[in-house]
Amino acid sequence: MDKLLLWMSVFTSLPSAFAETDLKWKVFVFPRESEIDHVKLTPHLEKPLQNFTLCFRTYSDLSRPHSLFSYSVKGRDNELLIYKERVGEYSLCIGHSKVTVHGREEHLSPTHLCTTWESSSGIAEFWVNGKPWVKKGLQRGYTVKTPPSIVLGQEQDAYGGGFQKAQSFVGEFTDLYMWDYVLTTQDIILAYRGSPVNANIIDWRALNYEINGYVVIRPRVWD
Repeated sequence: MDKLLLWMSVFTSLPSAFAETDLKWKVFVFPRESEIDHVKLTPHLEKPLQNFTLCFRTYSDLSRPHSLFSYSVKGRDNELLIYKERVGEYSLCIGHSKVTVHGREEHLSPTHLCTTWESSSGIAEFWVNGKPWVKKGLQRGYTVKTPPSIVLGQEQDAYGGGFQKAQSFVGEFTDLYMWDYVLTTQDIILAYRGSPVNANIIDWRALNYEINGYVVIRPRVWD
């Protein structure tokens, strides 16, 4: 009996891990500022990226800067980072090169964000709630390295760690999809409307993830 209790204690102390879980109409809730709480993702990614599209929804009342999607590789923390500076201002980092975009955005409302980038032109695009913002360019000819450590809820200042409470995400996160190509305008609109084409890197409907710290899964109750 003592051995059984010991094994149960060890099991319950481990991070929550699931394989290929369908999280449609579910959200990750990050309830507090923390330098610990995060979700680690395991993508279907075998080769470096020359193009990508990344889409997700958030609902937060944060007014300070915070990380939305952190992708690091060994030796380079901000290999791919999407960061919200403030309402109406987002940044994209690729290989430690950064661009910032500005646009109109309503505070205290759910946000759907899509970001695309292609190496051949260096063009990066942000789509916020189905509307395109001004295009920017960075890292033309670059290749996003692999294998990555991908984290939600924190910014990695080191591979898989180096978190800071002041950069943490607080709120709800859902509908994360990632492709190794640039989606068409029509497909971005479909993602915004909740009917994304099949994603081949990260798919919210078949997500491989690990919860660390105080992160809770709940039904999504907002549009």
